[in-house]
Amino acid sequence: MISDPSLPTGAVSGAPPWLDLPPALATPPGAGAVCDDQGARRIGRGAAEGLLTGGPVLVAHAALTARRLGLAAPPRSRDLMDVLELFAFVRPARFCAPSPTGLALALGLAEPKGAEAQAQALRESATLLLKEMADPAWPGREAAVTLAETMDRAGWAWGPRVLDALRAQPVRDRQHRGSGLDVWSRLPEWEDEAPRGEAGSAPVDSESARIRLEKLLQAAGLDEARPAQSDYAAEAAYAFSPRDEAGRPRMLLAEAGTGTGKTLGYLAPASLWAERNAGAAWVSTYTRALQRQIDRESASLWPDPAERKRKAVVRKGRENYLCLLNLQEMVQAAQLGTGDLIGAALAARWALHSRDGDMTGGDWPGWLPGLFAVAPAHQAGAANLVDRRGECVHAACPHYRTCFVEKTIRASRRADLVIANHALVMTQAAFDGARTARGQKQDGETAALKRIVFDEGHHLFDAADSAFSAALSGQEAAELRRWIRGPEGRGRRGRGLEQRLGDLCADSEAATKALNDAIRAAAELPGDGVSARIGAATGEVNPIGPIERFLAAALDQLRARTSETSAGAEFGLECALRPVTEPVLDTAREAARALANVEAPLLALSRRLEDILDDEADVLEPSSRARIEGALRGLDRRARMTLPAWRAMLAALEETGDEPDPDFVDWLSAETAFGRIHDVALRRHWIDPTVPLEAAVIAPSHGVLVTSATLSDAGGMECADPFDLARMRTGAARLIDPARTLKLDSPFDYEANSRVIVVTDVAKDDPRQTAAAMRELFLASGGGALGLFTAIRRLRAIYERLGPELAKAGLPLYAQHVDPLEIGALVDMFRVEQDSCLLGTDAVRDGVDVPGRSLRLLVFDRAPWPRPDLLHKARRERLGGLFDRGRGYDDALARGRIAQAFGRLIRRADDRGVFVMLDAASPTRLFAGLPPGAEVMRMGLAEAVELTRGFLGDS
Repeated sequence: MISDPSLPTGAVSGAPPWLDLPPALATPPGAGAVCDDQGARRIGRGAAEGLLTGGPVLVAHAALTARRLGLAAPPRSRDLMDVLELFAFVRPARFCAPSPTGLALALGLAEPKGAEAQAQALRESATLLLKEMADPAWPGREAAVTLAETMDRAGWAWGPRVLDALRAQPVRDRQHRGSGLDVWSRLPEWEDEAPRGEAGSAPVDSESARIRLEKLLQAAGLDEARPAQSDYAAEAAYAFSPRDEAGRPRMLLAEAGTGTGKTLGYLAPASLWAERNAGAAWVSTYTRALQRQIDRESASLWPDPAERKRKAVVRKGRENYLCLLNLQEMVQAAQLGTGDLIGAALAARWALHSRDGDMTGGDWPGWLPGLFAVAPAHQAGAANLVDRRGECVHAACPHYRTCFVEKTIRASRRADLVIANHALVMTQAAFDGARTARGQKQDGETAALKRIVFDEGHHLFDAADSAFSAALSGQEAAELRRWIRGPEGRGRRGRGLEQRLGDLCADSEAATKALNDAIRAAAELPGDGVSARIGAATGEVNPIGPIERFLAAALDQLRARTSETSAGAEFGLECALRPVTEPVLDTAREAARALANVEAPLLALSRRLEDILDDEADVLEPSSRARIEGALRGLDRRARMTLPAWRAMLAALEETGDEPDPDFVDWLSAETAFGRIHDVALRRHWIDPTVPLEAAVIAPSHGVLVTSATLSDAGGMECADPFDLARMRTGAARLIDPARTLKLDSPFDYEANSRVIVVTDVAKDDPRQTAAAMRELFLASGGGALGLFTAIRRLRAIYERLGPELAKAGLPLYAQHVDPLEIGALVDMFRVEQDSCLLGTDAVRDGVDVPGRSLRLLVFDRAPWPRPDLLHKARRERLGGLFDRGRGYDDALARGRIAQAFGRLIRRADDRGVFVMLDAASPTRLFAGLPPGAEVMRMGLAEAVELTRGFLGDS
């Protein structure tokens, strides 16, 4: 405790005025409590609403607090003091779950149980943070004072107290301090280094891998390697042995059950290979959570933080990192009165302390932009601050030398371990492959992809499907128009081709002509508001230009051949492209010509820029060369990849008639949101995306390890080998040299520590029964429960019925697609609050890592069958050939999803958990992928509740 026990809670004996805090309000679902100088006590909803709207008051996440009281998110005010904002200022780039409990745990306090304890913890947290700034050892005082003064002038609720706390220690008096917002001028610059050169071919033998693993475990303070983990490391060394022929990589498919220790198991041979061959081993994941986990575990390899920063680099796509130019523009707009200056200032403070500028899964507090009601265009968050539109000006940017993206790219070129994601690896490999096919050098970002570990390898098929697909949609085409012409509406930030390249083309008449021609031709592309013009709720269609006319005709075909049912409202509309209606065919010809008119000048511009690089090689400034090379990358992606793919889809309508290309699925789709058409698209996907995956990624590499806890299909009786499906879905089946396989069971005692129940008397289509079942099960477990849904609509319906009932028992309930928080923040709160409950969809099932009591019950609302859309049905027909009967392919996918979900439940040897399926029709064969000892029991709800209560009662 920080307060004198003889005083009321929150009052501090002899405290300075800046520690005199207003009441703290906590509103866990269904409850409310306040903590002031009189202590902590429960209050009713009306009193809580009056406190929030009347102020002054302390809260944790103002928008979420308001939502629980049935109010709209509040704007900033001097009377509404969000302690999360104070945390973001005092401890920038440090983790905190966005709740009173999260604040308490981040500050070393005990977990507060109940509304009163949370209110008290909230007030204590604010006091601790203010006192922390007053400590003489607190770093960066001068810069903090400058920024706090700016925020105070902008009306920051914490401004006066923060400044008084900072000035509790001597601060130099300066007549002109500036704003403190120009953090880009204080960031360290990157420096180029000599090329590393081609990686060597020294092998890694099994025994060396075992020895390295033992050293890693000792460094991590763990016991000696478990036999299975040691065997895993030894077998993984195969993927790091030299290949004998080009196009014939060493590939290993390795399933390692939860608890095997596969991360350190593959880091052992990977780090050895990197040391011996002066190259970078790439580890690719599907989820951001695993990227963070691998980064943490690399500390066993390099305990010294400075060395680890050089040796291990987390690598993501450009769209994940803060763009300093975007930040500068937002700051300037906010200073002129357009925007949120306080939010921009907190983002600037974070940028100065961030490890790598990663705003999507790094150390950026994703909850920060959503605390108050701020217009989406003015929010200082990832949506506005990363480079999403490909508008980077590269060396023309005044912040090029401090750019987070450029720093990360350069760091990855000299790292031993690059921790990437499937999407980056595949899209960059496809891009480099296209350049190589034209005789151009590779981009360099993935030119070193010699050794790749694909963790979460069961997602490889889906990642390839996304990376190698094409979609001509209104939004995508409008994005291309913005990239070429720049922003054309009021208040939009961005830069078109003329602003990015005009000065570089000025001395070349041909380049200038190509640039101008491209800008003129892009006027035929859809502009902002395309969805309203082609899919207006009133039915008044007013398409502008050939692309919009084509999409309007496509929407007519969609509506003619589908029904806008409740399912359609949730998943959108789709129909087979063929047979094509005459309006679609006619407008497709016009659209193809318009796209060709855009593509031709972009190709000409690309060639002219290449000429400038060649002709002026002896006089070209390094910054100009970098700008041209950056522009060429963007032109290549659009003029040589995107536009040709769009034209090919349109051309196929006439070339193939009603006979589709046997390798692809083409269809029309419309995305819906709140009953309105959000976008319309012509889509093309490979039926088997492992064709381009193998060609672009697997075959060019030297060694590939694909690993997961659920890689094989042990329940697939139709398959001769449990790895047959994995071979097919990873591209291994296409290799000349067959991939090796490895299967290691989990060391956990599932028979003793888990229960698997199928409830037999709940009607899965009745939301009342589903809600009642989840309520009783969640109450029986005492919280720590995760409810998984296959549809957002059902999730929301259950949430409305479930929340009030759980609140009466003091169990907080959070929900994806309901609470105003992104999924990472929701999982963070679920993790730190041991008795909370969470509802989510697939993203939660695949991305949750919650060991311990915080996750002790997992409930599926129904069996997770794959959605039978056009693409899935085509794949089932083509790829289901491994199975004797059609249902086998669907079974295998559902089995994998259930096994993955079950793997979330038991993360440590001492975890105990109950897995419940509320779908009586779930066939037993779907549970065949569960580990040995996890036996399925079928029973009624009452018996399941009693079993859950008894089994978890002493956990």
